[in-house]
Amino acid sequence: MSIDAVQKANSGHPGMPMGMADVATVLFKDFLNFNPNNPSWINRDRFVLSAGHGSMLLYSLLYLTGFKSVSLNDIKNFRQLDSICAGHPEYHPNSGIETTTGPLGQGISNAVGFAISEEILKKQVGKKIIDHKTYVLAGDGCLMEGISHEALSLAGHLKLKNLILLFDNNSISIDGPTSLAVSDDYEKRFKSYGWDYIKINGHNYKEISKALKKAQKSKKPIAVSCKTTIGFGSPNKGGKASSHGSPLGEDEIKLVRKRLKWNYEPFEIPDALLKEWKMVGKNASDKAKKHELKYKKNFSNFEDLNKLKNLISKAKKDYLKNLKPLATRKSSEMFLNLIGKLQNLIGGSADLAGSNNTKTKAHKIIKPGDFSGNYIHYGVREHAMCGIMNGIALHSNLIPYGGTFLIFSDYCKPSIRLAAMMKQRIIYIFTHDSIGLGEDGPTHQPIEQLTSLRSIPNLNVFRPSDTIETFECWQLALESKNTPSVIALTRQGINPVRIKDSSKNESSVGAYEILRTGDKISVTILATGSETSLASDIGHKLATDGIYSKIISMPCHKLFDQQSEGYKNKILGETSLVVSIEASETDFWKKYTGFDGLNFGINDFGKSAPYKKIYNHFGLNVENIVKKIKEKL
Repeated sequence: MSIDAVQKANSGHPGMPMGMADVATVLFKDFLNFNPNNPSWINRDRFVLSAGHGSMLLYSLLYLTGFKSVSLNDIKNFRQLDSICAGHPEYHPNSGIETTTGPLGQGISNAVGFAISEEILKKQVGKKIIDHKTYVLAGDGCLMEGISHEALSLAGHLKLKNLILLFDNNSISIDGPTSLAVSDDYEKRFKSYGWDYIKINGHNYKEISKALKKAQKSKKPIAVSCKTTIGFGSPNKGGKASSHGSPLGEDEIKLVRKRLKWNYEPFEIPDALLKEWKMVGKNASDKAKKHELKYKKNFSNFEDLNKLKNLISKAKKDYLKNLKPLATRKSSEMFLNLIGKLQNLIGGSADLAGSNNTKTKAHKIIKPGDFSGNYIHYGVREHAMCGIMNGIALHSNLIPYGGTFLIFSDYCKPSIRLAAMMKQRIIYIFTHDSIGLGEDGPTHQPIEQLTSLRSIPNLNVFRPSDTIETFECWQLALESKNTPSVIALTRQGINPVRIKDSSKNESSVGAYEILRTGDKISVTILATGSETSLASDIGHKLATDGIYSKIISMPCHKLFDQQSEGYKNKILGETSLVVSIEASETDFWKKYTGFDGLNFGINDFGKSAPYKKIYNHFGLNVENIVKKIKEKL
């Protein structure tokens, strides 16, 4: 079926499904706990296809075992518009496709996140309700990617004994034999991470079964190295790179059918065999149903955000009684102290907890063998952290957040992009968000990062201007069930711009007026984050010279873009001159200011110096901006 679908689509990867079919058959038939009639059953084993190019293996298995999400017609439309059988697996809720993979190695990090979530929930609700495995099928390419090293290392450290990696060890990549680029000793590598490691013949059913039985009882995460032949069964392309990423061709497929004694037309499954496969699904479903009926009432959806609005309202009132300059990373810490006991909020940081202010007194560390906590020390593993958070979010109802410096979002972007694609509620705390971090210099000062992140579809990028906005942005991120959120925060203290109480979450519309210096205004000034108080100072200075303005805080551009045309015109259309101020690259802002507007920011790398001197160096001060606005008017 897999080679037929690839051939019909005239594109795809037939080699891996052919090579790992034996392993997958034993796994689904004898070991995997799943329910085709309820693919979201909470205690199912998770099967992650990290080698996502072999997607037809997954689609074939879902169809054969009776998942309603994948029909034979879907398979015939492999890689076609709107078919669930996309070129690489794309996450669909309640479908059996657990995560979006394709960028190699991502599935490994997702699987680590699934395994961590299983351990957390098992500790919270008990082993009788939650006790399952996570299986991840990974290839040579997955293990070459750097994210695999980061994720496997953390999994070994945490002793995730519920994690089983099936290594499709076929020694072939697109360019040819993997020996062109790799000479790793995989066994030593995995064992150095704290994993168990088993070598088997991936085409020997007895060895496969024996290895999977042993894996069930492992006290560590375990890798099963399955020595396979890519394109197994193909007389001329088996074991060769030519079977990796291209259709076999009609002539070769005929030879495969002859060698495997498969005397059936394309996409035809004999009734007896199909019935046997459907029975595999039925048996799994019957087993799962017994568990579901017994424990359905015992497992509650323990998300509790209902009290959040009241908590935030009170916190905003309390803060307004004692206004003072504060770094928004500290404001974020205040918010976390406020909500730290939310049972399904799982925090973490990539070795920057003290700098990101992501860890509070309410947090308990998740440690090897102890998953009763709610905070993960990811170590210096930014990319894996974000991939793992994808798995945590996908697993059930846990809400992960993780911190690092905004500049290191570049290490995270592939996983962030997939989170947005999968519509997962994940929160990224990116501190040290501008030249305002000062002396660490241009290597650590983000310039283009905000624009890069803002360009990702379905990702809310928040840059709050003070404590009140930070609270509001956190609230919006927690309430955004289908959208991940970046919250970009300052290192340096900034003056508050919201000094009056409001029961409304003003940040929810993305941009709003915080100051108007006169009835008849001639300039609109847009700003975010630490530059919003600067914009207010500029507005007051212009007013002393008889030039009146309104100041707009724009904490989230995506939310603003979603507002009505009337509201957007109210914000942007009142004056002919629109000005933007943000300590980042300026081209992004032209969509709001137009090419006749003024854009103050930084279109070069930063400097190493005290931050106030850097702001002056780049002309981000009251005197320079007031002068330029006057010249423009």
